Amino acid sequence: MGITVILNLAGGVALLLWGLHMVNSGIVRAFGARLRRFLGKALRRRLPAFLAGMGVTAILQSSTATAMMLSSFSASGLVALAPALAVMLGANVGTTLIVQVLSFDTSAFAPTLLLLGFLAFKRSKKTMIKDLGRVGIGLGLILLALEMLVSSLDPIAQSHIAHELLGAITSDPLMAVLLGAVLTWAAHSSVATVLLFMSLASAGLVTPLAALALVLGANLGSALNPLLEGMGSQNPAHRRMPLGNLLNRLLGCVIFVPLLPLLAEVMLGMDDSPARLIANFHVLFNLVMALVFILPLGLIARLMERLLPDADNENDPGRALYLDHQSLDIPSIALANAARESMRMGDIIERMLQDSITALMTNDRKLVTRISTMDDAVDQLHESIKLYVIKLSQAAMDDRQSRRAMEILSLAINLEHIGDIIDKNLMELASKKIKKHLQFSDEGARELREIHRAVQDNLRLAMSVFFSGDVASARMLLAQKTRIRDLEFRAAENHIERLRQQRVESLETSSLHLDILRDLKRIHSHICSTAYPALEAAGELTQPSLRPLDRAPANSQDASSDLLLP
Repeated sequence: MGITVILNLAGGVALLLWGLHMVNSGIVRAFGARLRRFLGKALRRRLPAFLAGMGVTAILQSSTATAMMLSSFSASGLVALAPALAVMLGANVGTTLIVQVLSFDTSAFAPTLLLLGFLAFKRSKKTMIKDLGRVGIGLGLILLALEMLVSSLDPIAQSHIAHELLGAITSDPLMAVLLGAVLTWAAHSSVATVLLFMSLASAGLVTPLAALALVLGANLGSALNPLLEGMGSQNPAHRRMPLGNLLNRLLGCVIFVPLLPLLAEVMLGMDDSPARLIANFHVLFNLVMALVFILPLGLIARLMERLLPDADNENDPGRALYLDHQSLDIPSIALANAARESMRMGDIIERMLQDSITALMTNDRKLVTRISTMDDAVDQLHESIKLYVIKLSQAAMDDRQSRRAMEILSLAINLEHIGDIIDKNLMELASKKIKKHLQFSDEGARELREIHRAVQDNLRLAMSVFFSGDVASARMLLAQKTRIRDLEFRAAENHIERLRQQRVESLETSSLHLDILRDLKRIHSHICSTAYPALEAAGELTQPSLRPLDRAPANSQDASSDLLLP
């Protein structure tokens, strides 16, 4: 009997967590990009930031998801730390809205939500409708889980041993706070744990005082996960916002713990429902924290910056060396700085490209790992250059300087895409080849090396074109597209001929061989994009043969969104 009850209880908690996950993933898939843009636009002043955080979290049903989304804004410098902390105050209030709704008896809606969600997910051909169907299924599962938890707790509520055990654990408010924090950290969801505490209180397994202490712990635990996630980053900026939010939660617990007996008595007099008591206290705590801390957020932000200063690691290849922010008022100098940093970014890409062919041919696992590390540095430099140029664009520049700024930005974006292709595509192919102990045929390896050598030579030419703006070199670079296309076509034909001959090496590596050819061609397409600004300035893009039909990145995401968001 005891094992059955425990399994039912654990199953109810698992179903609750899975339902929350489905709702969160469905919302992110349907509206994630829009919510991110909305949040980015709202991060100007504290009050709009607070309201935005509350709204986004109420939709996502997860303050952790909001914190993760926000950390990138704060760490990248797109938003000041104080508004970011204001968003988290709003996010904490947003979670209480979810709990308020679910504190009422809504189990009757579960079958309807499950049915509608299932029909939308299975029958609709539109992606957004399918994602909303996922949300409906998740909400239905949450309501079913709550009903399951209540029914599973009934036998426990009749047990004197369970009462004594939970009473002993939660008799000390500080112990109850700690328990609530640990459970919330483990579940990665304060909504889930607060709903669990509501079920325990409704079953009479915890006292009202203990229930309030558990809610305080849930609020404290919800701030731990974003901080622990930020610990993996070498950039201290990733930890400032989560640490500030944790400090807010911790101070709140210190203030509220002595007041719990009085608050429990007063709030029970207003509404004697245990579930409503927890939901109302959850709202009260977070509203008070928001009102108390929204004004001194500037002081907290400065404290976080002092506790976690910017790292000055001269050996970090991803650290920008030439982006002097004091030069932003002088566009000519700032553009030269950004161009110099872009050239440095190109040097890293060249090393990645050189190492990639070695890794592919020699099955060197260490090189695969090294290339992944270099791609992280490329991503950091791309982010730094992008933000630098965006800030520079706010200064007064003439048309020539504006064009140069866009050239720098375009080069950084294309280099970042090349790095992604090398790391995510070529190195994935290298890993497959290493895992299966495969080898290319001698002819195939020679053809791949030839194309790779041509691509690498053209990368050097592209960096020269970017630096000098030489029109003749730009024409030469663009003409190389035909050569690369011919080399790829000939290599593919030769490979197919080897397949007809039943060459074992070619049969085993056929998909790898063709995928590498494709990725090298994609890399070369990004390289050739460097020629267009020089040709455009010379008025040579009016010729149909020179129009940049493939100017957009081969794996293109919208360039405009890339400029706005990290």
